[in-house]
Amino acid sequence: MVREVLNALAIQSGAVVVDATVGLGGHAQALLQAIGPKGRLIAIDRDAEALVAARQRLEPFAKQIIWAQAPFAETGRVLSENGITHIDAALMDLGVSSLQLDKPERGFSFMREGPLDMRMDASQESSAATLINHASQLELTELIRDYGEENFAGRIARAIVERRPFVTTTQLAETIRKAVPSSGSHGKIDASTRTFQAIRIAVNGELDQLHEGLVQLIQALKPEGRVAVLSYHSLEDRIVKVIFRDQSREGIIECITQKPVRPSEDEVRGNPRSRSASLRAAKRK
Repeated sequence: MVREVLNALAIQSGAVVVDATVGLGGHAQALLQAIGPKGRLIAIDRDAEALVAARQRLEPFAKQIIWAQAPFAETGRVLSENGITHIDAALMDLGVSSLQLDKPERGFSFMREGPLDMRMDASQESSAATLINHASQLELTELIRDYGEENFAGRIARAIVERRPFVTTTQLAETIRKAVPSSGSHGKIDASTRTFQAIRIAVNGELDQLHEGLVQLIQALKPEGRVAVLSYHSLEDRIVKVIFRDQSREGIIECITQKPVRPSEDEVRGNPRSRSASLRAAKRK
């Protein structure tokens, strides 16, 4: 949704912009082209591997970029350490990247066998294996229900506890599928999708990071500065909606998007992973 992001942020030449999840650099490249040679991009990601890939892609713009490995909740620190007090625009692109999903060794996908990892920051101690093999049945039930919005959370948690320890993603996925009754079909999505989402969110503390990071970015915006957030499931979108609503009521921001903007049919055809994307944007008063 590059076009929609650029429209929402209304980037001007010479702007100072934060890409809080630079990933492989797709949005960052478009942002750099929009801000021109006098602009500045603060490229942040908690995934060191993503930063390496983005650096290679964005090498022609190297003099304009400040790089930082950090989670959302440390965005304010990154800006402060680089002497940046205010920014013109910011983008948060949530969820898991194609770099992470497409590498079995990262352990994010149930489609290919890999270690139960799911850490966005590989230096972090606790992995998916740590969580799955040591959390209590009650803890697993709650996180699968709350973070995965899974109706069969209790059955899945019980099956996990009975069959652990787990080493690989495919072992876990097969156990989840067997725990879900055939009458409780998940339709077109794999039965393990929601549980894998829940585990990933818990391992990386994604919802807390989102809340902290978005508030910090709003605080850093100049008057008329804009922030845009791309989310990919209802939990993320709900947090963004509530933060925007609350800060709007306090007179801090003005919502640009009253309803989330969805990808075009053409984009979904070309990039099926974009089908669940929702874009919300706001402007600092």
